[in-house]
Amino acid sequence: MEHKYCSILFKLLILQCLSLLCVSQDFDFFYFVQQWPASYCDTKQSCCYPTSGKPAADFSIHGLWPNYKDGSYPSNCDADSPFNQAEACPSSNSVGFWTHEWVKHGTCSESVLDQHGYFASALNLKQRSSLLQSLNRAGIEADGKSYSLQNIKEALKEVIGYTPWIECNTDASGNSQLYQIYLCVDTSGSDFIECPVFPKGKCSSAIEFPSF
Repeated sequence: MEHKYCSILFKLLILQCLSLLCVSQDFDFFYFVQQWPASYCDTKQSCCYPTSGKPAADFSIHGLWPNYKDGSYPSNCDADSPFNQAEACPSSNSVGFWTHEWVKHGTCSESVLDQHGYFASALNLKQRSSLLQSLNRAGIEADGKSYSLQNIKEALKEVIGYTPWIECNTDASGNSQLYQIYLCVDTSGSDFIECPVFPKGKCSSAIEFPSF
């Protein structure tokens, strides 16, 4: 009887471990994505400022996204891990966005980062990358002028040490502009690495850097 009970308990433990593995899901690296707000707003769709007022001119964090080397990615990995506002910074304007990022992307890295660690890693990576300062040092300013795509990549690589991927969108007049910058991060969420694969899409050889 005791042997049978132990056998059942062992099987339950195995099932529990397997379920945890399924929830956490392995992944190969993170995309750390930062967005230039002026390019988000300078489209036909336009946008509004938050109720707290116009933010300072800087790149904003779009997300820290687990990815696979084949270009695919996991999403919505744990329905039992809802967003907890207490684990993020207080705000009345961004809770919906943070909820989306945690539920869709953050839950797929729970094997490495809990909710607080996930958002803390993103903030740390933003501080270390210093995108706007890196571009300004190379004479690339958010002044509405066009700059060489290659020069933008080289300016960022010079400071960060790794090649970024640039995503562009088009303004209301149809001009290609700097929209988002992707950097790749190891599975610990701590260190930048060379990207195993880049997203699809392309920019013009010269792109606008809109003022904010």
